[in-house]
Amino acid sequence: MERIKVYYIQRKPRLGFNFSIEQIFDRIRDELKEYIRANVVYAKYYNTGYWSKLTNIWNAWRFQQNGIQHITGEVHFMNLLLSKKNVVLTIHDCGMVNRKSGVQLKLIKWLYLTAPISRSAIVTTVSQKTKEEVIAYTNCKPEKIQVIPNPIGKQYQSYSKVFNTNRPNILQIGTAHNKNLERLIPALSGLSCTLTVVGKLKASQVTLLDTHKISYHNVYNISDDELLECYKNCDILAFVSTFEGFGMPIVEANAVERIVITSNLSSMPEVALDAACIVDPYDIEAIRKGLTKIIKDNTYREELISNGRKNALRFNAKTIALQYLDVYRSIMKRRHD
Repeated sequence: MERIKVYYIQRKPRLGFNFSIEQIFDRIRDELKEYIRANVVYAKYYNTGYWSKLTNIWNAWRFQQNGIQHITGEVHFMNLLLSKKNVVLTIHDCGMVNRKSGVQLKLIKWLYLTAPISRSAIVTTVSQKTKEEVIAYTNCKPEKIQVIPNPIGKQYQSYSKVFNTNRPNILQIGTAHNKNLERLIPALSGLSCTLTVVGKLKASQVTLLDTHKISYHNVYNISDDELLECYKNCDILAFVSTFEGFGMPIVEANAVERIVITSNLSSMPEVALDAACIVDPYDIEAIRKGLTKIIKDNTYREELISNGRKNALRFNAKTIALQYLDVYRSIMKRRHD
């Protein structure tokens, strides 16, 4: 059987992005190498303004090939001049419009959602929550959107560790506003623990850590292997974000067999199911109570670890890659009908 030609159109990569779209589709391509002929087309410019967007749209049109064009995320608008029948569009979240208002909201919604969706044969989202948001913003027909979650990396496997009940190491992934470090820090105040933060801390965050006398380590721009070591060395992953399109650290911690505390908002309950302690991320006391229960309750911890093992199986890279293969085959079938 002839392999399907797929051109993956991706943003221009930046250094220091450990949870990038690019790595996700590296896994997909690796799993599908016997079924597809994959080529990666990077945007020429960073997505930093309207001129760079227009130039990237133009270049995508100039270099389009006779195959499936898969827009892998963030640069949704790069399909605006492409042949619609060949386009797969993957949407990871709707954060680009959640942060806007007024005229800017209308423009960004058209550029990132309405127009790109109208110029796609099939749309995929990484979570049911994102699908629901896309439909709410655009009135897109639900049947045009397929939910295909993100795959977990092969390096995330079981690494047993005795839980440190006296002074647990709590891992925080990310320092952006939605990562909610500003509420996690006061929730830790007075608890005997060490906080490891992956991501460059802002001066205000350092001040908050010092004010609450939190013992912490900070690392950033680390390699994949170094990130895995952070998971292996921690006792608890704190991922109490206020917004996530998916929430891959939840699954990665599940696979490594570490306890997870996460948010009851956005896609996080959908990703975690019963494999995490789920709390209100806006309630500092709720975060504190969740962490305290994890530290003190041995039975609860064992239950979360057991559920986490099962949960991680849902995100097997081969299984998810085959879902994308079904999408590609459906487009090929439409083209030949």
